[in-house]
Amino acid sequence: MRNILKSHTLESKLPLMSVEHDCIISKDADITLAYKVDLPEVFSVTREEYEKIHSVWSKAIKVLPFHTIIHKQDWFELTHYQSEIDNDTTFLSRSSELFFNERPFYEHRCYLFITKTSKERMKQQSGFSSLCRGTIIPKDIHPETISKFMEDVRQFEKILNDSEFITITRMRSDEITGTNKESGIIEKYLSLSHKDTTCLKDITINPDSLKIGDKTICLHTISDVEDLPS
Repeated sequence: MRNILKSHTLESKLPLMSVEHDCIISKDADITLAYKVDLPEVFSVTREEYEKIHSVWSKAIKVLPFHTIIHKQDWFELTHYQSEIDNDTTFLSRSSELFFNERPFYEHRCYLFITKTSKERMKQQSGFSSLCRGTIIPKDIHPETISKFMEDVRQFEKILNDSEFITITRMRSDEITGTNKESGIIEKYLSLSHKDTTCLKDITINPDSLKIGDKTICLHTISDVEDLPS
């Protein structure tokens, strides 16, 4: 017998519904704000400064309301250094550029996603759906709650940006969804590439592997505090 490959459209599986007012809205009425994060260069801070950075994160997180999900995402993409040489380049600078030209390195980008979800969603199980609820939007998601959440996030943003170590920048709708000329963060996420491409790739989900195009994804999960370093 011939095996038939089952396929689904991305729209039917993607949990996102729309992007409005620079916010990502999920099909479960969760609201997500996206940020670009600038962090200190690796090996450039002392132990005391690391402790200050930790304190800043702790202070900022405490101002967020209950049922908020914080997802810090670090991208490391293998790329090659492209030298920049012009007529005004000095001899030493030119030699340095030529020395590093085409050398591989990991380019790092950091993003922060802050999601306001509901009490019902935080304890949701696979057997629970909006069909059992009688309403699509959770009861604790209403204009006053959203307004308070946005105010708390602005305070969170101010605490981080007032520090001398971390800078976060709110991503606008075009940076999330993309334009005709540049791809947005959603498209980059679905293609595992930061190149400005408008071509999405097939996503293959098997019991033992997950692939996007020709790239295989390897996942590691830390689910217990005991697994974290002191």
